Amino acid sequence: MRFTAVLSAALLATVALTCLPTRPYAQVTEQEAAQLKSRLTPVGAERAGNADGSIPAWTGGLVTAGSAASLTGPRPDPFAGEKPLFSITSKNFREYADRLPEGAKHLFERDPDYRMDIYPSHRTAAAPDWVYDNIYRNATRARPAPEGIAYGVEGAAGGIPFPLPKDGFQAMWNHLLAFWGPAREVTVSTYVVPADGVAEKASGYKEIADFPYYYRDATPDSYGGYYFKTLHMAVAPASRVGEGYLNWQPINIKRHDFAAWRLLPGEHRVRKAPAISYDVPNTDAAGYMSEDEYYIFFGGLDHYDFKLVGKADMFVPYNNNRLYAKPVAEVLGRNHPNPDTLRYELHRVWVVDGTLAAGAHDVVPHRRLYLDEDTWMAVYGDSWDEQGKLWKFGQATMYLMPDVPAVVIGSQFIHDFELGGYAYTFAFNGEAAPYTVTAPHPATLFSPESLSARSVR
Repeated sequence: MRFTAVLSAALLATVALTCLPTRPYAQVTEQEAAQLKSRLTPVGAERAGNADGSIPAWTGGLVTAGSAASLTGPRPDPFAGEKPLFSITSKNFREYADRLPEGAKHLFERDPDYRMDIYPSHRTAAAPDWVYDNIYRNATRARPAPEGIAYGVEGAAGGIPFPLPKDGFQAMWNHLLAFWGPAREVTVSTYVVPADGVAEKASGYKEIADFPYYYRDATPDSYGGYYFKTLHMAVAPASRVGEGYLNWQPINIKRHDFAAWRLLPGEHRVRKAPAISYDVPNTDAAGYMSEDEYYIFFGGLDHYDFKLVGKADMFVPYNNNRLYAKPVAEVLGRNHPNPDTLRYELHRVWVVDGTLAAGAHDVVPHRRLYLDEDTWMAVYGDSWDEQGKLWKFGQATMYLMPDVPAVVIGSQFIHDFELGGYAYTFAFNGEAAPYTVTAPHPATLFSPESLSARSVR
């Protein structure tokens, strides 16, 4: 059984435009935006399924009437009774090569026991109607910042800014500004499985995060210069309990700095810290990831030239609710995640290639991101080193939250093929409190003064 990538005539025109060295920003017309209520879904995905029906039509996603307040554990898996349609293994993966990222191909070549179980596809992604209304408005009002789209966007709030993307930067802004809800609370951990295969818990923290960009009453002028604010308080290991970290992500990096502060328990004071951006090593992951590998890619876009490569049907980790109900010991295999705990489905993705921009420096000079068309969130990331050798492979596990409603990036696996081993990040397996989408928190919570007040030593 073999599938082929799909590239539409409309997308070919889009890709051709991205190859031009410079061009003025082309405003989306009302007639073009009307496609979001007909041929396209409210977020800009193709409403129809693919030709053979292996990707179904989008019919509104999966939405339930419950609320997160009633949750007492992990959200259930609505497809628990399904069996795999087939499996991709080291013996047959070349038959499906055009539907796999480069990192997965490397794992198949390297590890005879690596496997992807392919299940029926379900387009469960949904968002509240007010988000859809904002996306429709954003389609014709969002625009690059005057400093350039690599640095920021203007005229958008409450939904992805570019549902009809005209270049790779617009697609990447959709990823950065995808819908997570207005705020959340979750306790997560990072586990590292080094080359010797012995897993260890590197860190754990409680996160409180707000997305002012997604406050219900937000307008392009009201939510301030920062679209995301997060507060981390360490809960593991014991030596780091009481350590805190506060981060603000700007909507325009030319006008507002990446802002971060760290609280060290022994010092009883708050200090400025590296922000979640660029290639700063992530202190929670023991060298296995940099800050811009959060959510597969996060932070500033200005280190790269992003190009739309095309749109493809790919096997991606989707509707993975059963993963988060498993004990971590069952999830973490010696060389890769336990294939029994993951679910893969065929979905359409936007493929975006990032190469190092002129004059920029980054430890990863070439990245390729694969953005789920129904959420705009990156499901995979391939990274190459300066010699053009595949270095890292990230895969998100998409988490279904029909009570929000939303499908978001859940836990992530980051493989380092040069160092050997991998990290399992943003893991909330076994936590007593579920991943909870909440109402916005007080703005004062995300201040250095509030972080300082949390000092316990």
